[in-house]
Amino acid sequence: MGTGRQEQRAALTQGEVLPLDSSRQSEGSYEGRKSARSVVNSLFSGALAGAVAKTAVAPLDRTKIIFQVVVSSARFSAKEAYRLIYRTYLKNGFVSLWRGNSATMVRVIPYAAIQFCAHEQYKGLLGGYYGFQGKVLPPVPRLLAGSMAGTTAAMVTYPLDMVRARMAVTPKEMYSNILHVFVRISREEGLKTLYRGFAPTMLGVIPYAGLSFFTYETLKKSHAERSGRPHPYSYERLAFGACAGLLGQSASYPLDVVRRRMQTAGVTGHTYGTILGTMKEIVSEEGVIRGLYKGLSMNWVKGPIAVGISFTTFDLTQILLKKLHQMGYTAR
Repeated sequence: MGTGRQEQRAALTQGEVLPLDSSRQSEGSYEGRKSARSVVNSLFSGALAGAVAKTAVAPLDRTKIIFQVVVSSARFSAKEAYRLIYRTYLKNGFVSLWRGNSATMVRVIPYAAIQFCAHEQYKGLLGGYYGFQGKVLPPVPRLLAGSMAGTTAAMVTYPLDMVRARMAVTPKEMYSNILHVFVRISREEGLKTLYRGFAPTMLGVIPYAGLSFFTYETLKKSHAERSGRPHPYSYERLAFGACAGLLGQSASYPLDVVRRRMQTAGVTGHTYGTILGTMKEIVSEEGVIRGLYKGLSMNWVKGPIAVGISFTTFDLTQILLKKLHQMGYTAR
């Protein structure tokens, strides 16, 4: 024992680096694997959540975009939306109701994966900073984590959102596939066009993502405190997500209309340049309610369904993956 310690001291005085304790090495390795697994699980769960939610409401989403970007005297209503969906079905077939959904999937899978994963990471960072590691964040950091997650995802995937909007409002003869949209826009309108509407998107996603995540997390926290159950039932998660979607989309809807108008300006014959200029033109031609809030009632149907499905799918997938990991770990 004595000689061993003397040898260690002698080695240190000579400047040699002693090997780390094997238990510390294994502990660091385990934490690294745990962190990497958490990121992968969040990415996968988010991607699945986004794909399921958007596919479920794709016909309603396409109809909403058409109403947002087409200038007409017809006032939006559930009856008018139904007529548009029915005419589309008669003219182009049932599958045409999902036109542009492939572009939506190309965008929404990475968008949702990044957004949910970023939200988990921001929650961890802000929780560590404010001393709430592993707990529900206070209101302001909770709102901030959602806004930062949405902004991060939107910045990375914006050109794909532009492509989806173009495919949704044009006949299939104009753009044959996603790559064709990119090529034609780049050649005919320039690469900058792929980021047209970027500013209103960023301004809109801050309240939308912030309020959505904030509302969902707050309702789950309140439910756990009142019921004594840490995990809500699936239908409760859907209801919490629906409330989150309703608040988030209502707060950011006018900017969503502006974004769509700017994205599709090249194929609708308009020249929308700035956010304020686009808003003024919409209001002067169609009015505030009929212009900036056109299609909002459909969003009150589509939005809560999509967000409810998205949050529920993410949570349940996360729970399933953790259980599968525990089962595999126990089996070893």
